[in-house]
Amino acid sequence: MTEVFETLRVSGEGPVGSLVLHRPERLNAMSRVLLAELVEAAHWFDQRPDTKVVVVRGEGRAFCAGFDLEDFANPDPSWSLREGADLGRRMAEAVTGMRALTIAAVHGRCVGGGLVLVAACDLRLAATDTVFSIPEVDLGIPLAWGGIPRLVREIGPAFTKELVLTCREFGAPEAHRLRFVNRVCAPDDLLGEAVALADDLAAKSSLTLVATKRHVNAVAEELGSTAHAGSDADVLVSALHDPESRAAGRAYLARRAARRRA
Repeated sequence: MTEVFETLRVSGEGPVGSLVLHRPERLNAMSRVLLAELVEAAHWFDQRPDTKVVVVRGEGRAFCAGFDLEDFANPDPSWSLREGADLGRRMAEAVTGMRALTIAAVHGRCVGGGLVLVAACDLRLAATDTVFSIPEVDLGIPLAWGGIPRLVREIGPAFTKELVLTCREFGAPEAHRLRFVNRVCAPDDLLGEAVALADDLAAKSSLTLVATKRHVNAVAEELGSTAHAGSDADVLVSALHDPESRAAGRAYLARRAARRRA
């Protein structure tokens, strides 16, 4: 069975489902529509108890280029600024809270909000060509969407501070050393390995899979709670009105445009 979305391809045939970010022309950048549809897709899978595992991946050259700057720069009268800022948190919590196990299969670019989506998944595989980055501070905004506590409990506070504050890129081997991803594999093998892992897990009983996921997630919340992530949207909105933060963001975008022209 396949559900129709504007920015996703979602299917749930048998015990292994598939969730594909499908904006390849924008490198799967996260628009408001895509974020809202990820929430809807998570709830759709929750209505399908036969689906035990869902493979999450991106169509085209990248897993996800982060939030869509153009989309967020153009106000939509149907969304308040804060509602738009809070969509990412809702997305991450919906994916984390899914009944099914989630396996992120990451390739190409995985930027900012895309990395938060990966962190919200239960298991993570990355192709050797994956390049992760968290450019928010350079853009003059904080890493929101509950990204900080998720990173702290996965890689620790020191490396979270380094990667978030420096905004430097890091590859799949370093992500594996930091224990952010479970496995690194060749790009041509990524989907096959993700599906093989999903099939292996789907052969186990639903009760034990769900119980283990919920137990681990409960312990993770004690290590780094996302309970206060709702306030991330307020800080993000404040940054959008802070002159120094906006100047930093404009300077970053100007540097990026100059690199692309060179």
